[in-house]
Amino acid sequence: MNFHSGAAQLAPLAIVIPIIAAAVLLSVGRWLPRTLIDVLATGTAAATVGLDAALFAHTAGGRVVTWASNWTPKHGHSVGIVLVADRVGSGAALLAGALMLCALVFSWRYFDSVEAHFHALMLLFLAGMTGFALTGDLFDMFVFFELMGAVAYALTGFKVEDPTSVQGALNFGIVNSFGAYLTLMGIGLIYAHTGQLGLAQIGQVLDRSPLDALVVIAFVLVVTGWLVKAAMVPFHFWLADAHAVAPTPVCVMFSGIMVELGVYGVFRVYWTTFSGILPPDDIRRALLVLGILTAVVGAVMCLMQRHLKRLLAYSTIAHVGLFICAAATLDDSGTAGAAVYVLGHAGAKSALFLLAGVILARYGSVDEATLHGKGRDAKATAVLFAVAGLALSGLPPFATSLGKAIGEDALLARGYWIGPVLFVAVSALTGGAVLRAGARIFLGLGPVPAEDQQQTSGDQEERETQSLPRMPATMMLAIVTLVAGCLVCGIYSPITHALGRGATRFVDHAGYAQQALFGRAAHSVALPTGIDWTTLGVALGLTSTVLALLVAALGLYAEKIRRAAERVLDPFAMVGSGLRRLHSGHVGDYITWVFIGVTALAALVGIPLRQ
Repeated sequence: MNFHSGAAQLAPLAIVIPIIAAAVLLSVGRWLPRTLIDVLATGTAAATVGLDAALFAHTAGGRVVTWASNWTPKHGHSVGIVLVADRVGSGAALLAGALMLCALVFSWRYFDSVEAHFHALMLLFLAGMTGFALTGDLFDMFVFFELMGAVAYALTGFKVEDPTSVQGALNFGIVNSFGAYLTLMGIGLIYAHTGQLGLAQIGQVLDRSPLDALVVIAFVLVVTGWLVKAAMVPFHFWLADAHAVAPTPVCVMFSGIMVELGVYGVFRVYWTTFSGILPPDDIRRALLVLGILTAVVGAVMCLMQRHLKRLLAYSTIAHVGLFICAAATLDDSGTAGAAVYVLGHAGAKSALFLLAGVILARYGSVDEATLHGKGRDAKATAVLFAVAGLALSGLPPFATSLGKAIGEDALLARGYWIGPVLFVAVSALTGGAVLRAGARIFLGLGPVPAEDQQQTSGDQEERETQSLPRMPATMMLAIVTLVAGCLVCGIYSPITHALGRGATRFVDHAGYAQQALFGRAAHSVALPTGIDWTTLGVALGLTSTVLALLVAALGLYAEKIRRAAERVLDPFAMVGSGLRRLHSGHVGDYITWVFIGVTALAALVGIPLRQ
């Protein structure tokens, strides 16, 4: 491994170029025509995708390490700032760039009037996400995390004249900033304990240290910020509020990659710094408990929504729980399953958010009940919505189904039979909610739902463009690309195999340090077991799809069913009502839940200290 290889320049360029372009747009954008602004922003995103793709290709032989200003380590000791790109990290950066490119292409004809600062914020958002995925320094993770967060708050409240937009951005900003402060406290503790900030350097010191309460507390505090960004229950309350008010292209970035980067951050920090000292069984138990809770709460809340963007946001929370459960096996197979699942989910969910934006632009609402039957004339939108909904429910051969199958297999191999049950149930509930909404909007099936004061209506959402009699070609291109990407990643095995080998390196604690600190060549890695379609995986994918269709049908006629079986369903209605009340919209309540989540995580991780 050569610290000075040409590939080492790709990572910093992928971060710097969007920042420079954003600065240019902020400086001269007010004098540029809208078309030129769109071209500059989209071209920058495309260039970043090209750099990320080249970096991803170079990681086939090992990690690409870049030391700022060539401050390379001497005998494993360093004072420089490092970027360490592996298959998973560079893949996350590539996914962020690809989604940004689709979001910006969609935006060409989506906004009636938008100034250059929107494009500048989007490019800064891309730079923050790329830096977070590629950095090998814990404090730099925090810096890029804060850049990502600050820009995300501004993008959420972009419609500043709308009070609900400002409120959603405020909730997002306060809760995520509080999580970031806890992360900074954890970084301070670990720096005081080790005298290091590099991920590999911290790991080297901790490998030689005894386990004590300070290490556990530092780990819990550091990952809390990432878990808030990942919207893991009970840190999740801000997410639906933010998605409900953020511009549609921004929602693509939030659900497609931002929350997934929170999951990435947790496991990146664990594997590179803490895996040599924290007992894996205790970490596995803690993350599985919280992952299962996240998946169940997200799926139930998704099923109860009529506001399309909130429905999709809670679906994201549910699937984040599945990502965490797969990666919580703490092996390369589960990590590979989570990576493939994230890739497929990004395509399907991003397409659904863009379709929700098309519905809002065309009909002036994202309320499932109000839109009943109004989409009968939108055949292309209906087909794409149905295909993306089926992909979300786990229909083979989409990548969502393949990632789900790999994750289920990894959990079964660990003896967790609940894994396939959970994955099938969550996929059925979230996919069923989407298909129910599509059937009601585009086919007019089922009666018009009765008004429910406990549900948030989508009638208050304002159009972000003038009414669209038909979908412009640029918007169609972005949506079709995302759906097709989800399909291609499921059937083109080299992508899956690349992520599988990348997962093996991702969980290699010693190998990361050897390459980052000593410049040693990476050893070849074998493909993890179970990284392909299996008969059981296909069967479970078809099962979750059939169940999703059943859930959709039941949802369309839920009122009649409820009246026929009122006694049986009343307890479930009480649970649903209780969950709704917990999602109060009050930021003070959300901060309280962050404290509860930190306490619960500390208790689960700190069990060995009490034995």
